[in-house]
Amino acid sequence: VVSIEVTSIAGNGTGSGSIYKSNSSLSYIITNNHVIENAASSGKIEVELNNGDIYPASIVGRNSEYDLAVISIKKGNLPEIPTGDSASISIGDPVIAFGSPLGLSGTVTSGIISSKNRAVTTGSGNGESSFINALQTDAAINPGNSGGPLVDATGAVVGVNSAIATLGLTSQAGSIGLGFAIPINQAKKTAEQLIATGSATYPIMGISVDSRFTGSGALISSEGVGVTPGGPADKAGLKEGDLIIEFNGAEVENSDELIVMIRSKSVGDKVTIKYQRNNIVRQTTVTLAASKG
Repeated sequence: VVSIEVTSIAGNGTGSGSIYKSNSSLSYIITNNHVIENAASSGKIEVELNNGDIYPASIVGRNSEYDLAVISIKKGNLPEIPTGDSASISIGDPVIAFGSPLGLSGTVTSGIISSKNRAVTTGSGNGESSFINALQTDAAINPGNSGGPLVDATGAVVGVNSAIATLGLTSQAGSIGLGFAIPINQAKKTAEQLIATGSATYPIMGISVDSRFTGSGALISSEGVGVTPGGPADKAGLKEGDLIIEFNGAEVENSDELIVMIRSKSVGDKVTIKYQRNNIVRQTTVTLAASKG
């Protein structure tokens, strides 16, 4: 586990990360996109190891949709953090959050998994939003913990700490026992793409949803292009104005939840969609495609 310090025109910031892969000359570190994004165009990223050594870091790739990034340092043969299986963890399982909350490096806090598959949307200073199918934990997570690992009882990473819920108007409020982590299974998929190509895709249905709709379900927008011509939803027979109420057997409460459900899948997955059209419930199968870029 490492501490990350970012210096940019927008100011200074701190975060955490995990050594995901290390070869003879380079070490790759997983963290959050929002930890390092201010240094993407200009700025400086430094990584501090547990022994106090500090190394300049470069951005290998980043993905705002999942709030994940991979950075590298020119220091090889470092211990890689063991990864677990976030799909197999259960509610009530003990977990420990590692990181540098409020700049206090080498901090650990303990708790349990409070919920799984929690739809969490986080904003970005650059107007980008991340949609996370999160693990929820009551382990104390504070600013500076972002990007650090959430580990299970065996010490294997099951999540990447990413967000906290707050009661006040400021996003810098302290922990109230509502922390959220990106499941490691998703983080590994994205990290492998970032290391290989510098960018990562995510699955899409080829629809635009109406975020102003206040009822239950996700409404395909009737303004602009609600259904992408030739896209997955179009091929499955979905139309503008359809109300999606179930995704693979799970009830859809709102548009954000649908986006998170889609992004928790993989490109090429076939999903069952239940929707309402003219008050008639219908069902279809959609094969998810890759986002552009």
